[in-house]
Amino acid sequence: AGGSALMAPDDLRSQATERTLRVASGTLRQMSAGLSPESAMAVCQLVLPETTASAIAISDDRRTIAFVGDDLSGFKVGAPNSDPTREVLSSGHVQTFTNLDWDEWADMEVGLSRDAREQVLPVGIIAPLEVAGRPVGTFKLYYRHGRDVDRTQLAIARGFAELLSTQLSAYELDRQAELTARAEVKALQAQINPHFLFNALNTMASLTRTDPSRARELLREFAVFYRRTLESSEQLIPLEEELEQTRRYLKIEKARFGDDRIVETERVEPGCGKVRVPGFLVQPIVENAVRHAMSDEGPLHIDVQVVSDGGDVLIAVADDGLGMSEEVANGLLEASAEGRGMSQSDKGTGIALRNVAERIERFFGMGSGVEIMSREGAGTCVTLRLVGAAPTGGAG
Repeated sequence: AGGSALMAPDDLRSQATERTLRVASGTLRQMSAGLSPESAMAVCQLVLPETTASAIAISDDRRTIAFVGDDLSGFKVGAPNSDPTREVLSSGHVQTFTNLDWDEWADMEVGLSRDAREQVLPVGIIAPLEVAGRPVGTFKLYYRHGRDVDRTQLAIARGFAELLSTQLSAYELDRQAELTARAEVKALQAQINPHFLFNALNTMASLTRTDPSRARELLREFAVFYRRTLESSEQLIPLEEELEQTRRYLKIEKARFGDDRIVETERVEPGCGKVRVPGFLVQPIVENAVRHAMSDEGPLHIDVQVVSDGGDVLIAVADDGLGMSEEVANGLLEASAEGRGMSQSDKGTGIALRNVAERIERFFGMGSGVEIMSREGAGTCVTLRLVGAAPTGGAG
């Protein structure tokens, strides 16, 4: 019976593994927004019970931003990094320090005598926090006695520093991806704006003489269209808003070319209009059709269809315009349009489509993307697949 109180090694390992995973999960949540005083303080509070250290601190590349544990009289969060800390930031290696490293205490303590310093957490471990091989901060463990610092504690310090570094690296990758996505949207905005700005203005100027009421209506649509175009597109929007923006664009172009020259149809499966998508997804494709597929005479038919396909959403934009060869169609999604015999206008089309394809893949993951089917003289169909975007609970 007495032996039952002893835990088997497998049970102990299981508990240790569970505890480690719990701590790792907790630090991941805290570091998901990057290295800040708030996240660092939460991590220190989470990690301290998992060590034999008396205190834990985290610094960024300039100063201490968090401290948890036994009180250090006069310790200041926000104090500049000490020489040992700067050494670790410079070398990128784990190091220990003792109470003989007076610069460490000089930066951390205020008004403590040498005798007092010897009584307060005299030994510690400093481990670097790195992102892409660049030190961005340090993780510090403080102990009362030198005997407390052994290989296990060094391994713990190194392990937690590597864990935090990995999580900070993931945050940085996400941040860079977001910045890239924003830059791509801005580039697309810049590409869209000049193409028909002056033509639209000239059309409205002409209508002020021949049809003032329509000129006023078009000016209102034009103002809304450009406000939406220039607004920040950092967040996903309902697909129905993107389709509404596309209709505004077509209204402006129909005023320029004539109502009978562009005939659009649209069918959206119930529920799919609420699917959230990055802005500038459909409108650039429709604009490409107007710019490149329209013949010198006769109407251009543009059909937009949105349907669910299993768990995915398909958005198809089809026209019956000039079309293009298979080689040109394939080249539109290549990394470079150079050397493929493409005209400048074709290259512009490719930039827009590659931009759309890259953002779809970024937001909706593997399997998402753009497919182009075209035949010269018969028209083009561009299909966007948004993996896993279908509304839950079925259509409607």
